Amino acid sequence: MGLFTIFNVSSSAMAAQTLRLNATASNMANAEAVASSPEQAYKAREPVFAQTLERQGGVGVTTVGVTQSNAPNPAIYQPGNPLADKNGYVYGSNVNPVEEMVNMLSASRAYQTNVQMMDTAKNLALRTLQLGQ
Repeated sequence: MGLFTIFNVSSSAMAAQTLRLNATASNMANAEAVASSPEQAYKAREPVFAQTLERQGGVGVTTVGVTQSNAPNPAIYQPGNPLADKNGYVYGSNVNPVEEMVNMLSASRAYQTNVQMMDTAKNLALRTLQLGQ
């Protein structure tokens, strides 16, 4: 594995974790959102990643897509809410704030790990160059 391969893998992983953090932030921002029907209610989103192999034109992480949670949206009885349906219910998002906080911590630590890996590779390359002096 060459030096540039290490940088490619780390940078693609950092981009993936950035996307994961953005999806988590969006989910957290919409955790308390309500809608007039379950179809219109916010559904938690999560990116899907896959590894990219050398025979596919590179090495690293690629984003396959973004999925929406299939968890049911809770019905909340609020007859005074202007979004309430004829039965007085509004529908909340299916975001689980505890899961989202865990996702945020995990993505943040994965990002930090890749930064440290790139820094270590850079330091090893610099030390290798200094051997000839």
